[in-house]
Amino acid sequence: MAKLYFRYGAMNSGKSTGLVQAAYNYEERGHRVLLAKPSVDTKGDREIVSRLGVTRQVDIVLAADADVRHAVAQAGAVDPRAPRLDGMVRPVSCVLVDEAQFLSPRQVDDLLRIAVIDQIPVIAYGIRTDFRTEAFPGSRRLLELAHSLEELKTICRCGRKAVFNARKVDGRFVFDGSQVAIDGVDVEYESLCANCYLTESGGRLDGDLG
Repeated sequence: MAKLYFRYGAMNSGKSTGLVQAAYNYEERGHRVLLAKPSVDTKGDREIVSRLGVTRQVDIVLAADADVRHAVAQAGAVDPRAPRLDGMVRPVSCVLVDEAQFLSPRQVDDLLRIAVIDQIPVIAYGIRTDFRTEAFPGSRRLLELAHSLEELKTICRCGRKAVFNARKVDGRFVFDGSQVAIDGVDVEYESLCANCYLTESGGRLDGDLG
């Protein structure tokens, strides 16, 4: 049975690089993949952009209200670049989703249906919690539904395992603000362990912020 996989980790844990590598592995063996990302992720426009400099164009950009199962079915049927077998377009062997934390819970439900009903494996990559240590709705639903959970690890500046994504504005840590703020000129993120996060926040967590 095809499965829904969620590979999560703090920022700089190699999620986008891993996705591009997974796509390459499938294609090297003659399989066809579809790559998707939410439209709220504006970095790279229609490309997946790894911090290592690896890029890959996506097949599907998902609007906030998009029916993911329909989008995958449509892209899988009409992609003119798809490899062919005996004159027929090869079936999709895997759907790879970047920045999956930005999906809605309903869209994550669609990912499960793609795996279980349509029998296409789905591998979703994303971060678990925001800069306030609060779970993204998409990540929470993936943790509830995915057949397989895999943590991708990275290290904090102190050498411990990083688990939180702290936000900086103009070079200073901030702990209030909207959940979604894609990297820009004044916004950046640093992956921290729990100890360093609590040090920077003065010991506060999201529950203390009200």
